[in-house]
Amino acid sequence: MIDLKYLEKNFDEATNRLTKRGINNTLLEELKYKFRELKEINRRLEEARATQNRVSKLFGEYRREGKDISELKSKLSKNKELIASLQDEVNIANEELQNIALNIPNFPDESVPYGEDEDDNVEIKRVLTPREFNFRPREHWELAEINGWIDFQRGVKLAKSRFSLLRGEAARLERALINFFLDENRKRGFEEVYVPFINNSNMLQGTGQLPKFADDLFKIEGEELYLIPTAEVPLTNIYNNEILKKEQLPILLTAYTPCFRKEAGSAGKDTRGMIRQHQFDKVEMVALSLPEESEEIFNMMVENASNLLTMLELPHRLVELCSGDLGFSASMTIDIEVWLPGQNRYREISSISNTRDFQARRAKIRFRDGKKNRLLHTLNGSALAVGRTLVAIMENYQNADGTIDIPEVLKKYI
Repeated sequence: MIDLKYLEKNFDEATNRLTKRGINNTLLEELKYKFRELKEINRRLEEARATQNRVSKLFGEYRREGKDISELKSKLSKNKELIASLQDEVNIANEELQNIALNIPNFPDESVPYGEDEDDNVEIKRVLTPREFNFRPREHWELAEINGWIDFQRGVKLAKSRFSLLRGEAARLERALINFFLDENRKRGFEEVYVPFINNSNMLQGTGQLPKFADDLFKIEGEELYLIPTAEVPLTNIYNNEILKKEQLPILLTAYTPCFRKEAGSAGKDTRGMIRQHQFDKVEMVALSLPEESEEIFNMMVENASNLLTMLELPHRLVELCSGDLGFSASMTIDIEVWLPGQNRYREISSISNTRDFQARRAKIRFRDGKKNRLLHTLNGSALAVGRTLVAIMENYQNADGTIDIPEVLKKYI
């Protein structure tokens, strides 16, 4: 969550920063009105408390002078009721303020390029040169049919559209990729964790999925529980509402989980194949760091995800997201896009984001710095999306007869 004290004191500056993200000004104006309302209620509350103190001091004088105190008692009783009523108003206004703030995205870093959407993202560099084929490269769903690797029809039968079934070599390759990613992440200092695939609503609010993106989540009926959309949720919230020692940081975590997303806003987009599924495997990286170390860790996480693709000999590029394309919680993001020759284009396979203290403020994750408790920084990123890596291997390692070779680094896992 954004810093409400900063927003109140620097409203115009904060508004300019958030406008770069395309945020609705109506929401900000509503927030501005709530600030004024709360300030006015607090002013009246302080006046009522001052009156209570002033009148209370008169009791001694009245008794010494033999005056009747019944009128004072009546005035204090009414004023006490006013104080209680105003305190209730303050609590309600604070709750309304928090609820509005929970729907406001993070501030973009000053370094983030301005833009409206993905067309304004900035390519940083390309890694490896795409292979030249002497035949027409097939798309992954064509290769899946030739090799019997992916059964889309039975995936739909078992669940619904955008679910698929991996068979034989594809299932083994999926498992090999998970182990490869986890092993390499561990070599870079990430602790491997196995987490629940179902989290409660407080955890999803902590990382920013709730309340704004409730429609994208699969909710457990009758429970305040959800299937996780990414391992970022449980990994980050391991330390929800905790105060860590400064010496514990940075904490680097990695986990494999299936991820579940309704992708509500994506109807008609990438409905064929495995690019956009309701359930997909992913290996995630999460870091909790000192504020002054988060940029260095961010660059390390980008390098690590890129190196995984390089080891698999998959051409890819790094792209800096513009202000209008940033995710809700992100202050800055670099996407890694892998080359898919069947589609003749680069497709996202990882997003590395630094959320600064945005998630830490929502999840109340702090560290002890001397005598003060401070918010730490949280970072997250895929290393990597497993299904999309499988797709990239299929298309980049295909042969003219439709068979698919296996990357050298995966052979020991298969």
